Amino acid sequence: MKTFDEKTFDERTRVHAFRDDALGEHDAVGLAEAIRRGEVGAAEAARDAAERVRAVEERLHAVQTYVDAPVPGSATGGAFAGVPTFVKDNTDHRGLPTGHGSAAFTPGPARRHAPFARQFLSSGVTVLGKTRLPEFGFSPTTEYESAEPVRNPWNTGHSSGGSSGGSAALVAAGAVPIAHANDGGGSIRIPAACCGLVGLKPTRGRVVPNAQSRQLPLDLVSDGVVSRSVRDSAAFLAAAETYWRNPKLPPLGLVEGPSGRRLRIGFLLDSPNGVTSDTVTREAVTETATTLERLGHSVEPVEMAIDPRFTEDFLTYWGMLSFLIGVSGRTLGTDFDRHRMDGLSRGLRATYLENWRHTPGVLRRLKRTKVAYAAAFRGLDLLLTPVLAHPAPPIGRLAPTVPYPELIERILAYVAFTPVDNVVGTPSISLPSTRATDDGLPVGVMFSGRPGSERTLLDVAFTLEADRPFRRIQDEV
Repeated sequence: MKTFDEKTFDERTRVHAFRDDALGEHDAVGLAEAIRRGEVGAAEAARDAAERVRAVEERLHAVQTYVDAPVPGSATGGAFAGVPTFVKDNTDHRGLPTGHGSAAFTPGPARRHAPFARQFLSSGVTVLGKTRLPEFGFSPTTEYESAEPVRNPWNTGHSSGGSSGGSAALVAAGAVPIAHANDGGGSIRIPAACCGLVGLKPTRGRVVPNAQSRQLPLDLVSDGVVSRSVRDSAAFLAAAETYWRNPKLPPLGLVEGPSGRRLRIGFLLDSPNGVTSDTVTREAVTETATTLERLGHSVEPVEMAIDPRFTEDFLTYWGMLSFLIGVSGRTLGTDFDRHRMDGLSRGLRATYLENWRHTPGVLRRLKRTKVAYAAAFRGLDLLLTPVLAHPAPPIGRLAPTVPYPELIERILAYVAFTPVDNVVGTPSISLPSTRATDDGLPVGVMFSGRPGSERTLLDVAFTLEADRPFRRIQDEV
């Protein structure tokens, strides 16, 4: 079997598509404004974005499939009217196959849009195609057993993250200004951190629920976007709320900048389950805390005393998802064969089969995580942490070809912060820090809040973006 690892790609270069065309250096809000003013046509924006994608795709391998004839969004309706984008390939878009990143079946074209796809389309975007993800979104890197990995545009020898790695690579490279992503254990925030983007995981129920997730005993997944600016993520949430608002959550509206409110922020450098973050990551979080204090916010170290079995329990639940896919896979394609699932999926399934008797206790403990989370937030507005224990790894380190025992150990030592918010259902945002690795890779920091506190997350994000504008790939030598 042909495999792809760090030895198969010798040239480690930065890749971007920014140029003097209809997209220019616009973010999604800026491009939509230009289209509304008639300075740029929606069809022209779609054409130039398609050319940008072609310019970087040979290096990044971020696209799963293209729309044959993209239909430009209306130039008058929706916050992102006419803005070109992509949908992640675990969400149905009518007429396109939904492959979930898997070689275990052959998908046919979807007959209708998924509920979230309809919500996303209501913002007026022009969908150019679908982006790649690791099999069923299980991995924090977008890599495969026998296909090219998705590469990080900041350094193509490294991972773009996962599971929304294809979307993050295209946005970071400037091919499109915004793209769909979703997050069941960090899959918006991880690729955002790897690729120097803004990645906000909304509160559970903030956007239209995923039909499959609602059938599970614990719904981990929230849909959203990855973007290059805070205002794009804010505009997405406001547009999504215009389409549908959950009456159980406080209304959000459009957040347009920092409020000036002084926030009480707790921070921790190492994960609640005992994983120690590396030096550059600790420096990024500490520097961010110092910046916030300089800006008048109160920042203090805190602890989060989650159940010591949290990691093991999350891994068991993760394995249950792989097991259920193996059982129900023929609903995805009649030729589904669970034996063709990749090494990570098979290993997760085996983990669950060893531990399935503990499922009731696992679910009880995971659901009780909200108690420890709430205790950590007493007297605080937000929590500042790393996104990941270390920056984006080299291609191959987390590939599904790595023997499962070694692979899962590496994954758990990497993804040590993000899953708590998925279990509790709380909102969380990844932001680029001013730090970079010696290889030029971005380093992200993460803020998490109480349920429904997206306004506060966006408030601090706007504050930091204004004080220290995010690095831009097109400015790097």
